[in-house]
Amino acid sequence: MFVHAGVVGWRGQAILIPGRSFSGKSTLTAELVKAGATYYSDEYAVLDEHGRVHHYARPLSIRENGHLEKAKRYEVETLGGRSGVKPLPVRLIVVSKYKSGAKWRPRQLSAGEGALALLANTVSARREPKTALAALNHAVSHATVIKGNRGEARQVIDYIFEKLGE
Repeated sequence: MFVHAGVVGWRGQAILIPGRSFSGKSTLTAELVKAGATYYSDEYAVLDEHGRVHHYARPLSIRENGHLEKAKRYEVETLGGRSGVKPLPVRLIVVSKYKSGAKWRPRQLSAGEGALALLANTVSARREPKTALAALNHAVSHATVIKGNRGEARQVIDYIFEKLGE
């Protein structure tokens, strides 16, 4: 299943950042990579039937001066990062949207709410609902799901690493 999301690996587990275009997922993904996470994708979380994430690494696409500007492509190595290739279980799902000046005050969601957040960003959900729901259920079964509007990525990164026991 292809879920529109940014994905990084951290200590053998995946962090998913689902969202539509212009939600800030690529910026947050890039900042996590700069902070030491392993890059998997800024476009799609590719989930297998067991809910593990596979790499879909291609250059990161980042809009630097506002969301209306054409995105610039960056190889992960230019950000000081590296790409992952090993499938990873999902540990954390960060449902967020960038809002200028927002204070990061996430709330924890249930696994069901997490599955719905992923489902809303799943490309083939209408064509293959049973397969999509099964993969998403596996993905969220051992994951923590948090949601909140965010300002700058740095405050979210510190929270994520703290949440994962940095």
